[in-house]
Amino acid sequence: MRKTPRSFIRETLKVTEHPDIISFAGGLPNPSVFPVQELAKTAEQVIREDGPAALQYATTEGFLPLRKWIAERYTQRYGISVTPDEILITHGSQQCLDLIGKIFIDKGTHIGIERPGYLGAIQAFSLYEPSFMPISLETDGPVIEDLQNFLQIEDCGFFYGVPNSQNPSGITWSDEKRRAVADSLHDYNGIFIEDDAYGEIRFHGDTPRPVKTMAHDQVVMNGSFSKIITPGMRMGWICAPKPIMDQLVTAKQGTDLHSSILAQRIIYRYLSEYPIDAYIKRISDTYKSQCDSMVRSIQEHFPESVSYTIPEGGMFLWVTLPENISSMEVFERALEEKVAVLPGIPFYTDGGGYNTLRLNFTNSSHEKIEDGIIRLSRVLNRLLEKSGR
Repeated sequence: MRKTPRSFIRETLKVTEHPDIISFAGGLPNPSVFPVQELAKTAEQVIREDGPAALQYATTEGFLPLRKWIAERYTQRYGISVTPDEILITHGSQQCLDLIGKIFIDKGTHIGIERPGYLGAIQAFSLYEPSFMPISLETDGPVIEDLQNFLQIEDCGFFYGVPNSQNPSGITWSDEKRRAVADSLHDYNGIFIEDDAYGEIRFHGDTPRPVKTMAHDQVVMNGSFSKIITPGMRMGWICAPKPIMDQLVTAKQGTDLHSSILAQRIIYRYLSEYPIDAYIKRISDTYKSQCDSMVRSIQEHFPESVSYTIPEGGMFLWVTLPENISSMEVFERALEEKVAVLPGIPFYTDGGGYNTLRLNFTNSSHEKIEDGIIRLSRVLNRLLEKSGR
């Protein structure tokens, strides 16, 4: 515990809770799209009709009808042959990462992680004292040579990545990179943890094929209802081959016995009675509109020396500042302008990111997005003038 820092994001949120601050720092979905009335109705139905079964202890693996629904969706969307026995319901996708750490990581185990990588994964895995091996990201996915070098290490645990609308960068891996990752897993008998928290939230085109479709038994895939229903239910899942699943179930039994059966039954009833694809389209359309607003504002107001990603989905974009501009100084000066951003430093396990920022666009109105970007541009212009750039 002494070696695991508190989440920079969670600590930052405490600073940005004031109503007069425009925050691009967190990773909050837009509450305006939460299906409040539908969930209220289904929750009442579950309590009334399922009665004691919805309030009793349950199996560790999770509510069987919900696991069947997830398995069938994998088949429908991707053609992946998955059985309910390969699905474990968890308390959010964050618990997926903790359970994976429990069964794969001994002190000193080498694990590969994207550079920059998801901060929640870095924190979850850090509890088990691994040796992080960063895999550099290009605009279309990981550097395959870095991955292959990692997979040849003797004490190699797994490679963790977010192929769809990556957190924090917003990058989506190309089909070529996905195939190259799958081939590398085959060549070196590696394990890939494919975090698919954002795969359903697409702004255009179909979701690319998961790596799991090309290396089924060497991929553990995580999913989450937080982005496609609501985060407050804290419901996620792991899809894993049977030998790995057996260990995950044992690890979860020792952690919390099982995830909330009440929440599982509510979600399953909601999925059974309401068209989830129509709801996901509504979310995606809302987020695309917000993303477009942020990109337009950046194009209009940011200095030309600042670069940024344009995501295909998800909730974030990534800003790279000139090398002599500190993202921590931007963070501090931006707060003085009543706008909060997230420095990129915590997303690097080997140092770096000092001139990068992650911006969230899903939890601000169009007006606040434009106002916040204008405020942030004032900070950037002042710092550039100060540095002589």
